Amino acid sequence: EVHLVESGGALVQQGGSLTLSCAASGFTFSSAAMSWVRQAPGKDFEWVTGIYGDGRAYYADSVQGRFKISKNNAEKTLYLQMNNLEPEDTAAYYCAILDPLTYYRSDSHLARSEYWGQGTQVTVSS
Repeated sequence: EVHLVESGGALVQQGGSLTLSCAASGFTFSSAAMSWVRQAPGKDFEWVTGIYGDGRAYYADSVQGRFKISKNNAEKTLYLQMNNLEPEDTAAYYCAILDPLTYYRSDSHLARSEYWGQGTQVTVSS
């Protein structure tokens, strides 16, 4: 059974930094295509970034240069380093088994599935 547990969400000030973690189990993490998705209050899900097993990473234009995705295969953990946070980054953040290129610069619809975690809240104050 796939299990994804996010942590690290918090209230931070504009310009601050935060690192989210996602502990994974129940699948072959090292070769899985993983993504971070967020949902701001009252808005649809937004794909943020994703990474393949070979390390290729892709970012939404809105976070390019500020966020960095990484993974530790030995610990089966996915990370999201977020720098220079803006109030517009306020959202619930989810890690998911999700092919990045399906959503990179695409209008493909996002819907939650059993391959998503429960999310962690990030709030950026101005």
